Amino acid sequence: MSSTLPVAQCAIPSIGVVNSFVSSLIQAILVAQCGISRPEYWPPDHADETHHHGVNKYDYVIIGAGSAGSVLASRLSENPKREVLVIEAGGDPPQESQIPSLFFTLSLSNYSWSYYTEPGDHACWACRNRRCHWPRGKMIGGTGGMNAMIYVRGNKHDYDDWRRKGNIGWGWSDVLPYFEKSVRPVGNDTHPQGYVILNKFDTFDDDIRQIIRSGVAELGIPTSRDEIKNSAVGYTDMYGTVQNGHRMSTGKVHLGKVSDRRNLHVFKNSLVTKLNFDKTGRYVESISVLMHGKKTITVRAKKEFILSAGAINSPHLLMLSGVGPKDDLRRLRIPVIHDLPVGKNLQDHVMVPVFYQIQRNKAIPIKEKDTLNNIYQYLMYSSGPLGSHGISSYTGFINTKSNDRATPDVQTHHVLILRMDHNNLKVVLDSLALNDDIQQYLHKMLNSSHILLVFTVILLPKSVGQIKLRSPYFKDYPEIYPNYLDDEDDIETMLRAMRHHMNLEKTNAYKKNDMEIVHIPIKECDNYVFKSKAYWLCYFKYFALTLYHPIGTVKMGADEDACVDSHLRLRGVENLRVVDASIMPKIPSGNVNAPTIMIAERGADFIKEHWSKMCGK
Repeated sequence: MSSTLPVAQCAIPSIGVVNSFVSSLIQAILVAQCGISRPEYWPPDHADETHHHGVNKYDYVIIGAGSAGSVLASRLSENPKREVLVIEAGGDPPQESQIPSLFFTLSLSNYSWSYYTEPGDHACWACRNRRCHWPRGKMIGGTGGMNAMIYVRGNKHDYDDWRRKGNIGWGWSDVLPYFEKSVRPVGNDTHPQGYVILNKFDTFDDDIRQIIRSGVAELGIPTSRDEIKNSAVGYTDMYGTVQNGHRMSTGKVHLGKVSDRRNLHVFKNSLVTKLNFDKTGRYVESISVLMHGKKTITVRAKKEFILSAGAINSPHLLMLSGVGPKDDLRRLRIPVIHDLPVGKNLQDHVMVPVFYQIQRNKAIPIKEKDTLNNIYQYLMYSSGPLGSHGISSYTGFINTKSNDRATPDVQTHHVLILRMDHNNLKVVLDSLALNDDIQQYLHKMLNSSHILLVFTVILLPKSVGQIKLRSPYFKDYPEIYPNYLDDEDDIETMLRAMRHHMNLEKTNAYKKNDMEIVHIPIKECDNYVFKSKAYWLCYFKYFALTLYHPIGTVKMGADEDACVDSHLRLRGVENLRVVDASIMPKIPSGNVNAPTIMIAERGADFIKEHWSKMCGK
């Protein structure tokens, strides 16, 4: 066997056989790398065909190929008589997207809309320029191509509350069939149909997991499956959208899986810049699409446009097109088509990271050899730590008020950084946009111990923010005001969550492993006794950050604050629906990817039923 691959020059040469072995190994590794993400995983790009075939033949035009848009495309194109077009601002996900342990690496890449919040009084002060980083996916699969892959439906009370507030058809009994439908295996190789693939993540950090499990058990919090089965409270490993060490976003398992359908087309790297309304404002006549950053074309839909660009981009596009609060639009000299509270009702799961130092001077440091072994194991066998979330899938749901096991108010996620793994720590801290002095302090600590970040999350925050236009130009990112911890109840909930951490710190399990809350030097906060109420209030101002779950900015409802009705139709418009996380009236108790997928399943049925009746007439 011969090869042109370079081989390192050694002091003692090979007669050729060993060189051939090494070249073969390198070639096999390169082939395995290319196999992480194959072209057949993703839909082909039909953008270049517009010159030859035109763009006005489609029944449905979906704006955004994210978690919701990919599901819609799959479901609506099941009918071969319906022509479906999906327009996505990004392209195929990179290889890193497919490797579960590398999800933090995407947040500052070209595959992300790297949004930043506006400076506020109560949060993000530990971040550069006091602005929290809000990454959003810009690729097939959207944010589902770069999220933590955790699959959580939320609490049944969340959806019953939606129904109580006027959203008929959105109670728990209404949405449960759509959650179940979204994960139900359907179709076959000949007639594929999309469904969400769920599995448990492999575990490789059982020693740290056992410390946490033992500590919370000492506090009387459920940790076994039998205890948690009939309870919403407890610590457990969550299911994720993962299979055989690879991410399974809806961009892959819905859109990519059915992309050979002749009635389904996708335009990649194509940004919708405006919705063009008719003179009455009741119909979207067309949309303007910037193709590959060069040429703008006009696209029409025979039946409906469906906006699935997410909780930031959906309201941004609506406001740019004249749909939003009239005073804000007039300030920017944008003609008002519909005066609706678009951009308001912004909600997010605010989180405060608590840093634990573990096994100081005793922790076994990660070695370069371990890292190389992990890389080889993943590339050749799609297994090992790189193909897992590790402890990040170990999640706690806590009720900080009482022993009520039905309604948790706090969630915890865990991120473990092994001693001396400075590259991993940098990726995580950069994603959080933390200041250099804080990063340097934690890197110094990592020289002598493991570090556990515990993202401490308020499940049902009462603070509400807003997204506003920065300018009338589509290239300018919107202004984001999350208003974290503006509501006193949110502050009280987070204080109770800190008491939970301090109680854990006192358990025998934590003490035996020198597991202590890190005292990060902050000049202002160090005026107070460490871990006192005053200290924590100061700490929140610096470390209240995002868990990347923005929702609610194109609210569904029947009240004056609503933008879409219960069938997701934009108020006052006949042929435009919004189907994504932006329509949620209230944030669910848990990660929001699963509810977003459910919304898309429900939205697809609304559309099918509507046009079936219309055609029946």
